[in-house]
Amino acid sequence: MFYDTEKNDHGLEYNPFKSLVVPRAIGWLSTLSPEGVVNLAPFSQWTMLNFDPPHVMISAGAHPDRNRLKDTVWNIEQTGEFVFNMATYELREEVNLSSNFVGPEVDELEMAGLTPAPSKMVQPPRVAESPVHMECCWFTTLTLPANSPGHNSSLVIGKVLGVHIDDEYLNDEGKVDVIKIRPLARMGYYDYTSVDSIFSMPPLDEGELAKRRRVGLVGEASPKKD
Repeated sequence: MFYDTEKNDHGLEYNPFKSLVVPRAIGWLSTLSPEGVVNLAPFSQWTMLNFDPPHVMISAGAHPDRNRLKDTVWNIEQTGEFVFNMATYELREEVNLSSNFVGPEVDELEMAGLTPAPSKMVQPPRVAESPVHMECCWFTTLTLPANSPGHNSSLVIGKVLGVHIDDEYLNDEGKVDVIKIRPLARMGYYDYTSVDSIFSMPPLDEGELAKRRRVGLVGEASPKKD
């Protein structure tokens, strides 16, 4: 099949594009309003942009009433800070509950029965139950125009200032044990998955591997010489 994305003439009951870029990591972000109210919300359009220095990004659609930004975007732009909390399979119900549309006066972290933990470099609290956190400062926001009126999206970029990792999820090789964490990911629609298997696929050519190692593409803390 083929369809024109501006016409959206695919003829299907559900928009197929929402399930074509998968799996999508969940950006479970905690922020503070200018009045000091905690906001917690998950975003499935979330990714890293750079390693040196590390930057991350979310894309947030318009608020359902179309008359204002989503609370997360508003809070980030007003205070300049946010925290990423890794969403896991174990925390899936809390993640789902925190996605409810409620007023800006509601503390979703408390609503979901989660525990706030103090951050070191920013004011928004961390979700104590989550095994990984990134403390971030706002870098910039880009507005993505929509085909439909009132549906513009906000593309928010942040710089990662500090990272927390529960030592329980670090293995003997000096790597994060992703299988043990079981990160949650969006598959489109109301479908989700979690990471429960991985495989390694290094370059078959040793010379190519050496080139990648020299420029830090193997993931080591520091590039190694041959």
